[in-house]
Amino acid sequence: MAALVVLLLALACTGGLYAAFAPASKAQADDTAQSLAIDEGKKLYSVGCASCHGTGGQGTTDGPSLVGVGAAAVDFQVGTGRMPAQQPGAQVPKKKVIYTQAEIDQLAAYISSLGAGPSIPTKAQYGPDGADIAKGGELFRTNCAQCHNFTGKGGALTHGKFAPSLEGVDPKHIYEAMQTGPQNMPSFPDTTMSEQNKKDIIAYLNAVNGDDTESPGGLELGGLGPVSEGLFAWIFGLGALIAVAVWVAARTAKAKKS
Repeated sequence: MAALVVLLLALACTGGLYAAFAPASKAQADDTAQSLAIDEGKKLYSVGCASCHGTGGQGTTDGPSLVGVGAAAVDFQVGTGRMPAQQPGAQVPKKKVIYTQAEIDQLAAYISSLGAGPSIPTKAQYGPDGADIAKGGELFRTNCAQCHNFTGKGGALTHGKFAPSLEGVDPKHIYEAMQTGPQNMPSFPDTTMSEQNKKDIIAYLNAVNGDDTESPGGLELGGLGPVSEGLFAWIFGLGALIAVAVWVAARTAKAKKS
């Protein structure tokens, strides 16, 4: 009996240790949660997205294919309210978000199941820790300022399109936009622009558009760049030169008469 009791205790301990440390149960639970998220996302997609993007995300004449766009594209487009689109046009503007973050995650899980693509970035990827603001400014002026202006104030493009302002935009969405290249914007995958470079650019935008930011040069004229500053110089600078010329001419004429 003693040997039997010892054997039963050994079997119980072995089973308990296996149940406690075996990773299979956790992996199975994760797979189950992912499957549930995909199923719920498919339901949301069928109601809010399939009419334009097709029942299987293959795309239609009213919307592009979503196969391979990845979770990051869904999180950006739906998380900024651009999707579902209000109406067709040259560009889909940012508007009020109609889905909760949990629903957005479910949609992203379903779209990811259609084909591999960029994943939603973590806070460690777009957070300010370890970022080089000066390097970010250099990268932004080289790659982004042509459309977004040199401090991210936005600007007009052709055929009714525009580069939106980046002031107040969630850093996660800026990172996702660089990853996925929404609408008229080119994409900057890690093979083109590294994760550190993206972090640097986001840190620069936070520095120039933060709530506590003061322009080191004084009055910034809206931070719109050479157009507004050139107009200011043209009106007031040239106006001052004309006033001086008139004053000199009047003084000269008065001196000749006397």
